[in-house]
Amino acid sequence: MEQYEPDRLSPTQLAAARRSIGNGRASLTRRSLLRASAGGALAAGGLGALSACGIPAAGKAQGGVSAEDHSAKEKTINFSNWTEYMDVDKSGKRHPTLDTFARRTGIKVKYTEDINDNVEFFGKIKPQLAAGQDTGRDLVVVTDWLAARLIRFGWVQKLDASNLPHAYANLSDQFRSPDWDPGRAYSYPWTGISTVIAYNKKALDGVEVTSVSDLLDNPKLKGRVGFLSEMRDSIGMTLLDMGKDPAKFTDDDFDAAIARLQKAVDKGQIRRFTGNDYTSDLAKGDLAACLAWAGDVVQLKADSPDVDFIIPESGYLTSTDNMLIPNKARHKTNAERLMDFYYEPEPAAELAAYINYVCPVDGVKDTLAKIDKSAAENPLIIPDKAMAAKSHAFRSLSQKEETAYEEKFAKLTGA
Repeated sequence: MEQYEPDRLSPTQLAAARRSIGNGRASLTRRSLLRASAGGALAAGGLGALSACGIPAAGKAQGGVSAEDHSAKEKTINFSNWTEYMDVDKSGKRHPTLDTFARRTGIKVKYTEDINDNVEFFGKIKPQLAAGQDTGRDLVVVTDWLAARLIRFGWVQKLDASNLPHAYANLSDQFRSPDWDPGRAYSYPWTGISTVIAYNKKALDGVEVTSVSDLLDNPKLKGRVGFLSEMRDSIGMTLLDMGKDPAKFTDDDFDAAIARLQKAVDKGQIRRFTGNDYTSDLAKGDLAACLAWAGDVVQLKADSPDVDFIIPESGYLTSTDNMLIPNKARHKTNAERLMDFYYEPEPAAELAAYINYVCPVDGVKDTLAKIDKSAAENPLIIPDKAMAAKSHAFRSLSQKEETAYEEKFAKLTGA
């Protein structure tokens, strides 16, 4: 486990975090509710604020500290999740899948939508985690970069595979072994978040777009192209277009991707770098094509016949939101049973039909088709094997890399 020390963020990193919270994935709602990336890592109120709060840095990682498990006697789970990230009934007051779990197991779920972005949520739980105390939560959902940090600091518990038979069997191959949690020893995905190319057919007016190169180089698209203000998305998609693997790139590869994007900026090819505000520009046709998050595209396609998407032959980027059990959680076994429940086809399909994100569970297509045929046939929700094979993850970054990369990206975007 990595030793915990408070991070010292540069002004550039702090600005990136604020962009992410105000304009990026953190600012969106359901069906376009994507996550604050590690654009600022952990900003003000995050790791760097720990010492300022009078909480000493841990001398060494605690390595997944468990409390006495009270699951057998206390039939309850405290579950923290993002807002509007769970199925609801017509009344808007009940969660059908959670009700099914409670009826089947006798375990009551106290479900709290208290996660609005990763940075803010970390600020809520960091004092207890750093002090080795119970956070009051048995299960949390955070984005992969923050999940990686929590695992490295030893602040989440290793999972008991015997309580996760469906999760182990049904997890899609593309999500099985991220570099920050090989073999999923500490986490399982709640959902996937994909970055693709979206376009407005009317605005393109016959211009063909099949790749990131088309966005960057076709003069007919000058001033009508959008890239994302999230470093991992824009750099990752550019690296793929250059034949580089975002999971294995070097400093030189990163610099080459920056240079490629800088060239497009200098000649006016890229209109701007955006957060979720690209959605209105794309729908209106002010942007002819752009990098986009799949959760947005599902909704945009439903609202506008002119909007569609392509998966470049070079591939696309996928991140995940992940379920983890914090140290000292009182109901670890109960939490594992709930995690496993969402890897059964029926609840997984019900959840996917409602939130419309990439479902990380294999074998749900037929079940989902009975609920929502269009969702079952949508590769942005249920990727086929060919599409899944084109999915790539952006590798974990060291603090030094993150500082350097964010500063270079901020200079590129003018942030």
